[in-house]
Amino acid sequence: MTGSVESSRTAAIVVASTSAAAGKAEDKTGPLITRWLSERGFDTGKPTVVADGQPVRFAVDELLANGSQVVMVTGGTGVSPDDQSPEMVAPLLDVQLPGIIEAIRRRGEASTPMSIITRGVAGFAGSSFVITLPGSTGGVKDGLAVLEPILEHLLAQRSGGGAGHGSR
Repeated sequence: MTGSVESSRTAAIVVASTSAAAGKAEDKTGPLITRWLSERGFDTGKPTVVADGQPVRFAVDELLANGSQVVMVTGGTGVSPDDQSPEMVAPLLDVQLPGIIEAIRRRGEASTPMSIITRGVAGFAGSSFVITLPGSTGGVKDGLAVLEPILEHLLAQRSGGGAGHGSR
């Protein structure tokens, strides 16, 4: 990264894990995302760890109200009865970007067939980019690898800058 990175870029992480919120499990995905965002010039603070379900919605709502430019949710994208992150986040999105989630599933499928059951969502709530990533470290790494070449372009384009069409 160059020294010209703006310090006003903000991002936030929500960890959807009932067991981690109760102190019964260690959050391993929040630190991965925090490090990745920090390396790209975002101020993140510590991940917000909440129980699955409605607490995810409340946490994301608060982070959006506080002006986070990027909000990444990890966990709650599977098919367990308490996996509800997509249902909590999708209603907040003005623009959905399903291709990003498809790319994460495709990338993960090379390592495990289980990646195809993730039910994440990605898109914009106003000018904030929001994505739900799997709760596994492998799923998060896949998601970050997919975001690597596109995140800056997404943010620039949504704010009115950047090209309207990618070059091929």
